[in-house]
Amino acid sequence: MKAIWNGSVIAESDDTVVVEGNHYFPRDSVTAELVDSNTHSVCPWKGTASYYSVVVDGQTNADAAWFYPAPKDAAKQITDRVAFWKGVKVEG
Repeated sequence: MKAIWNGSVIAESDDTVVVEGNHYFPRDSVTAELVDSNTHSVCPWKGTASYYSVVVDGQTNADAAWFYPAPKDAAKQITDRVAFWKGVKVEG
């Protein structure tokens, strides 16, 4: 699977985990710069998500990636993984 934004592959892996239709990439497969965000959201069964802004070629896509720093037991399979949205195309 590949995650593409701004014409660049920002993550690529044969080892994604699909949860609710989203591909979660291993954190170390992400090649784009990820900048911590203050944005958070809560999922009742996954836990509290934190967000990154994605930076490619000097352009920033705010809060375009999310991850669960301490997922609940039901979502342990997405530990140390990142998912994308906001115009990031995921294809395989």
